[in-house]
Amino acid sequence: MSLFDLLFIAVFLTSVVTLIVAAVAAIRGQGARAKKILVVWAISAGGYAGIDALSHALLPLRVLNVGDEQCADDWCIAVEKANHAPVAGAISYEVTLRIFSQAQRVAQRENGLMVYLTDAGGNRYDPVPDSSEVPLNIRLEAQQSVMATRVFKVPPDARDLGFVVAHEGGFPIAWFIIGRSPFQKTVVRPL
Repeated sequence: MSLFDLLFIAVFLTSVVTLIVAAVAAIRGQGARAKKILVVWAISAGGYAGIDALSHALLPLRVLNVGDEQCADDWCIAVEKANHAPVAGAISYEVTLRIFSQAQRVAQRENGLMVYLTDAGGNRYDPVPDSSEVPLNIRLEAQQSVMATRVFKVPPDARDLGFVVAHEGGFPIAWFIIGRSPFQKTVVRPL
């Protein structure tokens, strides 16, 4: 757990307590005090949100190599290898992933993840759907590791391909933690 994770927890708990105190003050007929508490809380929350947004906007792109791990707590994923071959007017990329847990005692999973390829033009290439593939959110026991494969079809003129793991859908709490979230602005190159 990073310093910024602890800061987020402290800010969240302080917010909960502050809002409860403001509600109690309002119920007791101390409207002016409740309003003052809420104004200070709103300014503080806005400042935190601004610093958080700025930290995410200013992050440089992190480039990893094949084999480098990307971890969210004890849940990790790594590109083990990538092969490509021409197929009917496109290039097929087969990316082998290792999904693994570094946890010592607990089972876990990471929900809301999506993988895709990007090129130098910023185009996104999603994997070819395959119902038999290992899901990214597979439940892993402590120290368990599984292999998964994703196939992508890209135009033959796509250059500087990179593999991206991203949170999509849902509501990732990492948006509210100052600094880099596990999969933010990270790409695996070269493929």
